Amino acid sequence: MESDPPASAAVSVLGHPGYAGRRVLITGGMGFIGSNLAHRLVGLGAEVTVVDHLHPNYGGNWANLAGVEDRVRVCLGDACEEAWMHSVVAGQDFVFNLAGQTSHLDSLHDPGRDLRMNCGAPLAVLEAVRKEAPGAKVVFASTRQIYGRPRYLPVDEEHPLSPVDVNGIHKLAGEHYHLLYHQIYGVRACALRLTNTYGPRMRVKDARQTFLGVWIRAALEGKPVEVWGGRQLRDFTFGEDCVEALLSAGGNGRAEGRIYNLGGLEVVSLADLAQMLAEVVGGARVECREFPPERQRIDIGDYCADWSRVREELGWEPRVALRAGLEATVGYYRERLGEYV
Repeated sequence: MESDPPASAAVSVLGHPGYAGRRVLITGGMGFIGSNLAHRLVGLGAEVTVVDHLHPNYGGNWANLAGVEDRVRVCLGDACEEAWMHSVVAGQDFVFNLAGQTSHLDSLHDPGRDLRMNCGAPLAVLEAVRKEAPGAKVVFASTRQIYGRPRYLPVDEEHPLSPVDVNGIHKLAGEHYHLLYHQIYGVRACALRLTNTYGPRMRVKDARQTFLGVWIRAALEGKPVEVWGGRQLRDFTFGEDCVEALLSAGGNGRAEGRIYNLGGLEVVSLADLAQMLAEVVGGARVECREFPPERQRIDIGDYCADWSRVREELGWEPRVALRAGLEATVGYYRERLGEYV
């Protein structure tokens, strides 16, 4: 069965012919970004394997594979288990290392689990690649959170790294593992620093993945959209744009050993974003509130990315405008909200 793409304004302009007939592994492949990548790769003719352990607090969801479930190999298990990962990684041509724990508050409440998921899992995958698939290309999903509070805007890849929470520290370590394995073992690895990725198939039942998901759920359920603060500036990357960046990094040898920021076309305040969402949904209420103290301590203030490096080296740039992306996302969840909450 052919994959039905989410209704969106995204139009792929990159063919990525190098994936046809190739073996591709996606850790965290039933989550938001991993499943969108799986759909895209199936359309490109790749032999796709997804790894996920479907932890209830993370983003994995069987609904995310609807339309391609009979065209991907699903391996249910923990990417932290290195011995098991050896058997899964063997023979792969590409590995998209996306599994991880994304909640900043959860990382503070349970730092040991965050360490296991954001350091142990990437390291286990890299060891498996080194021993079982040394020629595979590895793309790691890092995060803008490793920059901490920006000292200047837009933030480029040379900005100092100073995470404000446990999650950011562990993601930084995961990124460094990939660069180290490239340097000392020749693993063909690179990292993309993602920022506020949103779109169909993201987690909306709580804020463990993105606050925007919770906003969309609240708006569709007729509840107020709660904005904490509201003055902070952000940029956003639509899910399909993020997938194109991952594929570009995986398919271009120039990316090996490199780090790239991703970003969006527009920079908006959170208050303006909430109003835009309210307009897209039609009649949603917006309530601006003060930060809860626990969140205030780890808020980074304003952030937007300088993504000129990835444009110049890999030819990628975001193409989906924010309103169009919100319209596509809201349309997706109008039809499928029950599968995600």
